[in-house]
Amino acid sequence: MNTTNKTKPWQFIYDEAGIVEKIPEIIPFSVHISRHAMERPNSPALCYLSKKISYVQLDAEANQLANALVALGISKGDVVGIQMPNIPQYVVAMLAVAKMGAIVSNVSPLLAPPELVYQIKDANISTLIVLDAFVPITQAVSGQLQGTLHNVIVTGAVDAIKIPEDTKAPVIEGIQAYHYTHLISDKDTQFEQISVSPDDVALIQYTGGTTGKPKGAMLTHSGLAWVNENSYMYANMVAGEDVSASPFPLFHIAGASGAMAILQFGCMSVLIPDPRDIDHFVAQLIANPPTIFAAVPTLYQMLLANPKSKEIDFSKLKFAVSGAAPLTGNDRMKVEGMLGEQKLADFFGMTETSPTYVANPPRRSKPTTVGIPLPGVDVKIMDLETGTKELPFGEEGEIVVNTPGLMKGYLNLPEETEKALRLINGKPYMYTGDVGTMDHEGYITVCDRAKDMLVVGGYKVFSLEVEDKLMHLDFIEAVAVVGTPDEKRPGNDVVNLFVQLNPACVDKDTTELEKEIVAFCRANMSPYKVPKRLFFVDQLSVTAVGKLDKKVMREMASV
Repeated sequence: MNTTNKTKPWQFIYDEAGIVEKIPEIIPFSVHISRHAMERPNSPALCYLSKKISYVQLDAEANQLANALVALGISKGDVVGIQMPNIPQYVVAMLAVAKMGAIVSNVSPLLAPPELVYQIKDANISTLIVLDAFVPITQAVSGQLQGTLHNVIVTGAVDAIKIPEDTKAPVIEGIQAYHYTHLISDKDTQFEQISVSPDDVALIQYTGGTTGKPKGAMLTHSGLAWVNENSYMYANMVAGEDVSASPFPLFHIAGASGAMAILQFGCMSVLIPDPRDIDHFVAQLIANPPTIFAAVPTLYQMLLANPKSKEIDFSKLKFAVSGAAPLTGNDRMKVEGMLGEQKLADFFGMTETSPTYVANPPRRSKPTTVGIPLPGVDVKIMDLETGTKELPFGEEGEIVVNTPGLMKGYLNLPEETEKALRLINGKPYMYTGDVGTMDHEGYITVCDRAKDMLVVGGYKVFSLEVEDKLMHLDFIEAVAVVGTPDEKRPGNDVVNLFVQLNPACVDKDTTELEKEIVAFCRANMSPYKVPKRLFFVDQLSVTAVGKLDKKVMREMASV
């Protein structure tokens, strides 16, 4: 084993596994779908509510929508918003926009009215393709959108299963509305792909806005294609054979990127419109045994808790991804027991990196880490104070990354872009805001988000460390640590602990449980890490992709 490469200490792992960087053909992923439609027309591309949609059907409908959008005046470089759950029309819309050389901006269905107005105006979304259930929000704010938003195309959740009897479009004041089915019904099923350059923006993806307003990361065709090719090399996907199941919403970068990759490789994607409906999700997995699987830790835990999950056939599973948060300890052992050994890989990244830049190889994983950089990626650990000094192995600092998947910048925010993207030895690096360490083999351990790291008495408290230790208490189902300003000690944080109890323990006296938690903390961690305030909740707040929503919990703790 050779670990003498100081620049990229992980290189020897590539050499051992025969991993080489793949330089993909930089073309819109829609071109891959058109090729699959010709080469394997009847091969299923999507499965939705047990209905399978072939590649030739998917390509034809995307061509119809592209022709419809052209007729509405949409052209290369224009921005089209998509606001839907995981339904076939979402994938069709992504394809159609890519065929046109236009730009997708994924719009979360969870946005409040002011947030919707902000994104539509900031991204200059001229056309919005939206689920009918979300139209009332657009109607309520239509007066603020006139002049920016010109067209709204409305579709239903089951329109891909059954042609709706009523295709009448809703009335939206000052904005032209159309029904999706009616709009595309008479359009040509052929469309000639518009040429794009590798550096053209393909996707304006908004960050979660955990601090301040959301920022639109401008992601390119080349960046997305590179991530799709290199992050899924672990799966060795076979066109026409592999089946992927992922509950990641398509409006999130993980869901969008994952769906593109599955279709790029000619496999079938099982669409899950609502991952919280765990019974439906399990039923789909039973009906469509996955060979590729991806979920966040909270969803893996929900699967484990569902009695029907024992009927899922994971025998053909090649590759499973855990993303968005670390999966460690007993939880990881239980998940591996369900999926099979040497199948689970951690993927780690962020919106601004398209998203994956680090992965934990299934057959050479270090479960306490998020893995090593993907081929073509360079990661450094820089000091937290200035961000200019590279730290030695084992020291905690900010994770910075240079990757082919790097965004062009934040839309309309040059100062924020300059702050996030900085040159090191002439190359642009993304300053991620994540605090972590790198070991002598290049494995990266995430200690915390910089904003989630607390300071107590001058000492750093990493919330992930405290949370991981507390999961050893059998009456705890899930925990989250957040900091709030200590009014008595400026510059310091109060350690707040949110606890979700195991269902079997919900009737226990929380006063006694709080004493047990505090006693455990005092016995197992430094005094400054011990939570000062405890909150027992029925369920921890999570985001749309299942991440802990610490922004909400900070607000709760600040009241």
